[in-house]
Amino acid sequence: MSQQNCDKLIIAIVQGDDYYDAIAKLNQEGYYATILNSTGGFLRKKSVTLMIGVHHQQLEGALEILKQFGKRTETIYQPTSFGSGFSAMSAPPTPVPIQCGGVVLFVVDVEQHARF
Repeated sequence: MSQQNCDKLIIAIVQGDDYYDAIAKLNQEGYYATILNSTGGFLRKKSVTLMIGVHHQQLEGALEILKQFGKRTETIYQPTSFGSGFSAMSAPPTPVPIQCGGVVLFVVDVEQHARF
């Protein structure tokens, strides 16, 4: 990818489990990012904030890569029991599919870009 002036900045918050693959794919396609460790809000899960400077002609390509790391389904195992109190019998955990992951991103205009 040619070195063009950066006129857009993508700020993408990626779940910690997904960021390594996202960075690898971005780098493979010629995009480079600054990585900032961050913590999610609701569940306080590890997340990573990526700052990706691009030329406006490269914006859609970078966004398409980030979309690949959107929501995915994982299976958790929910404990189940019969009865109540101390005599409750435990059954094997029930698999429950949940939506997780996702990318939250912002695209902002860059007034000035310099590299020293």
